[in-house]
Amino acid sequence: QVQLAESGGGLVQPGGSLRLSCEASGSILRINDMAWYRQAPGKERERVAFIDAGGTTIYGDSVKGRFTISRDNAKNSLYLQMNNLKPDDTAVYYCFAFVIWSHDMREWDYWGQGTQVTVSA
Repeated sequence: QVQLAESGGGLVQPGGSLRLSCEASGSILRINDMAWYRQAPGKERERVAFIDAGGTTIYGDSVKGRFTISRDNAKNSLYLQMNNLKPDDTAVYYCFAFVIWSHDMREWDYWGQGTQVTVSA
């Protein structure tokens, strides 16, 4: 059984910063692509940032230059540094990963439970 657990959400003022963390646990052989998604009330879930196993990153247009995604493969962990936060960044943030845990090398997709980020004065 593989689980993803996010942490680091909270309430922050506009212009502030937060760092989200996501740790994968279980019988993991390898983690391939990882990403952060977010979902605001009444809106569809959107991908915020993506990182592959080699470290190549892709960002959504709304967060480019403000957010930085990174990972620590030795710790099976994913991070999102969020700077210059805006009220429009308010959402539940979810960690996502493609995980290989069986020797047939099949990928399985996993989601974390989400962590609330609220940007408000």
